[in-house]
Amino acid sequence: MNAAVLEGRDLPEGWTPRILDAHHHFWDLEGDGSWPWIQDEYNPDFFLGDYNAMRRTFLHEQYLEATRGWDVIGTVHCEAERSRDEEVAEDDFLEGLHGVDRRFPAAAVAHASFLRDDLDEVLAAHAERPLVRGIRSKPVIARSASESVVGQSGTLQDPRWIAGLHRLADHGFSWDLRVPFYHLAEAADLVAELDGIPVVVNHCGLPLDRSDEGLAIWRNGMHRLAALPGTTVKVSELGLYPNVWNPESNVSVVRETLQIFGHDRAMFASNLPVATLTAATFDDVMDVVLRGAAGSTDAQLDALFHTTAARVYRVDLTPLLTTES
Repeated sequence: MNAAVLEGRDLPEGWTPRILDAHHHFWDLEGDGSWPWIQDEYNPDFFLGDYNAMRRTFLHEQYLEATRGWDVIGTVHCEAERSRDEEVAEDDFLEGLHGVDRRFPAAAVAHASFLRDDLDEVLAAHAERPLVRGIRSKPVIARSASESVVGQSGTLQDPRWIAGLHRLADHGFSWDLRVPFYHLAEAADLVAELDGIPVVVNHCGLPLDRSDEGLAIWRNGMHRLAALPGTTVKVSELGLYPNVWNPESNVSVVRETLQIFGHDRAMFASNLPVATLTAATFDDVMDVVLRGAAGSTDAQLDALFHTTAARVYRVDLTPLLTTES
């Protein structure tokens, strides 16, 4: 365990984190799959800034190196924007990794484009893969809080896209909601109409604007989502554009996220390797989250670091907690 990060923290005596990482990505750029956003032409408008350092294979070995010194008992892989005609192939890629080590990953969130004509067939194929617990499909978003995409295809208001989202209930899938802070309130309007689909808010709701005005918009959306049953949040990806890591601001975001949702509806996630674009190391991420969770009980911290994720993504903790890592 990395004692230096834990030292001096307001944590229960004797408690150490056992981590079920609720959100990270694997890709094999030397293999048969295709990840166009990493492998093809560089995108200078990437939301966190320069991502050249991430354009390399990231698998089990690289993950273990990045998290060295921490007790990671398992992970949940979130779709990594693999080529959209390889949505189910990504599941099979992950099943292969799971066969080598059942911890990495222990579960997966797949992708399905809600506007596909063959959506039902794709969802059925995902449902046949034992690792898949939910779907992340990102709606079309505005580039800033001052712009609007209402009326466009694929937005949170698009009837056809919404109809596709509702199909997740047929397979017991959850939905990973990934939108920036200025779309949270309208996302809450949509989530309120969902029936039987657990919703997981990604990355603390992406509070990318830390001004008083930006945080007010973020808080409003977060409170509206937290007021809905069945919503949880991933405490993850606190980086700011372009490649900025603001520890004190990030600690405040973590603290407030936990206050809004509660520990039993919050789950720690690394977002590796994306997080390393802004946070220098996994230790930096853990430092911020532990500081934001200062004063929590051991049960609350266990919920944050593994229990909530295990419940939401239906991961059996028993073999993971008894496996030497």
